[in-house]
Amino acid sequence: MKTLNSIPATGIKGLKENWRNDLSAAISVSLVALPLALGIAVASEVSPMAGVLSAIIGGVVTTFFRGGHLAINGPAAGLIAVILGGLVALDGNINYVLAAIVVSGGIQTILGFLKMGRFAKLLPSSVLHGILAAIGVIIFTKQIHYALGTTSDSKSIIGTLIDAFYKIPEINPFVFVIALVGILTLVFYKKINTKFIRAIPAPMWVLILSIPFVFIFDFFNGHSISFLGKSYGVGPELLIDIPENPLDSIMHPDFGMIGTTAFWLTVLSITMIASVETLASARAVDKLDPYKRTTNLNKDLIGVGLSTMVSGALGGLPIITVIVRSTVNVNSNAKTKWSNFYHGIFLILFVLILAPILRSVPLAALAAILVHTGFKLASPKVFKHAYDQGVEQLLFLTATLIITLFTDLLYGIVGGILVTLFLHMLLAKVGFLRFFKMIYRSGSKVYRLENGTYDVKLKGISNFLYALQLDTLLEEIPAGSTVRIDMSKTRLVDLSIMENLIDFKRIQDDQGGDVKLIGLENHVSSTSHNRALKIVTGRIKKRITKRQIRLQKMAIANSWSFEREVDWNTSYLRNFHFFDSRPIEMKKNSLQGLDVKNDAHWEIADIIFDEGALLALEVYQTTVQVIKLPTAIPPFIIDKEGLFDKVFDRVKVFSGAKGDINFKKYTDFSNKFQLSGENEAEIRTFFTNDLLRFLEENEIHHIESNGEALMIFKYIHVARTDEVKNMLVFATNLLSHMNLK
Repeated sequence: MKTLNSIPATGIKGLKENWRNDLSAAISVSLVALPLALGIAVASEVSPMAGVLSAIIGGVVTTFFRGGHLAINGPAAGLIAVILGGLVALDGNINYVLAAIVVSGGIQTILGFLKMGRFAKLLPSSVLHGILAAIGVIIFTKQIHYALGTTSDSKSIIGTLIDAFYKIPEINPFVFVIALVGILTLVFYKKINTKFIRAIPAPMWVLILSIPFVFIFDFFNGHSISFLGKSYGVGPELLIDIPENPLDSIMHPDFGMIGTTAFWLTVLSITMIASVETLASARAVDKLDPYKRTTNLNKDLIGVGLSTMVSGALGGLPIITVIVRSTVNVNSNAKTKWSNFYHGIFLILFVLILAPILRSVPLAALAAILVHTGFKLASPKVFKHAYDQGVEQLLFLTATLIITLFTDLLYGIVGGILVTLFLHMLLAKVGFLRFFKMIYRSGSKVYRLENGTYDVKLKGISNFLYALQLDTLLEEIPAGSTVRIDMSKTRLVDLSIMENLIDFKRIQDDQGGDVKLIGLENHVSSTSHNRALKIVTGRIKKRITKRQIRLQKMAIANSWSFEREVDWNTSYLRNFHFFDSRPIEMKKNSLQGLDVKNDAHWEIADIIFDEGALLALEVYQTTVQVIKLPTAIPPFIIDKEGLFDKVFDRVKVFSGAKGDINFKKYTDFSNKFQLSGENEAEIRTFFTNDLLRFLEENEIHHIESNGEALMIFKYIHVARTDEVKNMLVFATNLLSHMNLK
């Protein structure tokens, strides 16, 4: 279990104490950042070096001003559409766009000093995801032709996308094969568990695997190659354009159009999208932070604003907090903000050392990365995730997407908000004036009771427009308090408010508090998701699944307890290392009982958890068992050990991580499992011959001890009823082979 004392120090002290972890993480981040920065720049129709320059500034400059801990700053795919729109609006002159970037950075800085960071909460999350999905479609549409080796003369996004199908007979196979290999690499990368492969991030593998094709087909000299009776052209124009002297790519802004409407609309677009993405990403990274630190959003705005001004002044792109690289940073065990600084330094070294190699990278490889990125932003999983949160969320996302594609990003945001408000009014069944009165004059209050606990009474309409007032309301409650939030008097509670309340609960629980959300029994939603929009109605009969019926019968037959409803209290699970950087969405279908033989209370429950966030979000479901032990044992983690794990285990030791604990007499165990923990001597004593033999003879499970309890699971899926029985049998046998006296 983490304590306040284990939180990494900040500033110079943090640099001294954690430089190994941060340096090691920065290597992984920079290997992701380099191809992404090149690709984002090319997709934005600016010099490839503009992307790398932006990433360097995002690391070296932003670190000293921002308010986050583990976030990575740099250029982002989400702003590609804004830059392309700016080029169209400002006569195709990049220098005018650079001026808009500088002004936008200045506005962000002012907003940060005015403490306006919290206003980003006023954008509904489904509208944000709709904007990101639209950006994904734009990126995919623009880059698919580079991946196919074709062109389109259409002036619209939809027309360009349709052209991709009509142009299939014109595909250049020598370009397409490079893009295809890149896309397949990105798709199957996560399915490969070999640490030799996983040590290098997927985008870098795309570049590495593309270079041999460049030499085989001789892209360095313009010529034609025949294939199946047709002739196809290849040449240097299909390679990244990196100048001999990287400093030659520096450009400066031209403020000649500062008095035009087009200029200020471009500034507004950059400012709005960059600010919302930065603040949304910063909040997402906070959820991934194993130490549960909170970003100062106003300082973050100042940091990215100042960096954006520097970047625009030197020919770079806007700087924001980027979620994919931040996720890599967290998963690479970074401790402080210095990993962001180191990643900027590594990028400088890469440019100086690898420039000749980068000139051999084909544009098709970058197109593969961007096509994959665009698809992920607008993939069927995005729409399914929205649908899982409620049919209305899918409607908000889709409406925002369509409006954006047929107009622009600003109209998309405004249109998405108006559609959201209109449907909220229909669901709440109130008129226009009363609707807004029930938001801004709802009568919601906080009451401090005599026993020191707090009651929060929410009333009226609690939707995204109420988010700032809700923050003000909850600020009255000290950290670590016992709080009851009663929503029985609300007519409507939307997803944004539910997200804010769950975030508040998470923070309070992490600081020793206890927050209960009550009063939703008479509300109905279009899905069982715990964040779904809820409207008041009569008491409804809730459906029960066949699996829940089987679990209920199992509980009755064995005198266990079974609770199928969503349990808001998942704070204890975060005491296990596995959930350090994997936010838990919900827990339900909880089966609980007592292992009389081993005197241990146990619980088996279905867990939905996230890996990454926003663009990098992956949602998983599994069934885990937690066993409260009758006595203390050493904390440890047991996992499957792969072929190359031993090699990379030695690399991890450099960053301060504990290595694999092996037993010479039990080579089968040591080859099968990776065992780690802080106190090796205690772990070796605890793992007796009897326990080691038992583990050797059984299938591999993830087994984790936090010192007072075990967490066990086998698959990343919801367990069938027979698998639940097997989990109980395995756990009972495991405990009987442990020394718990």
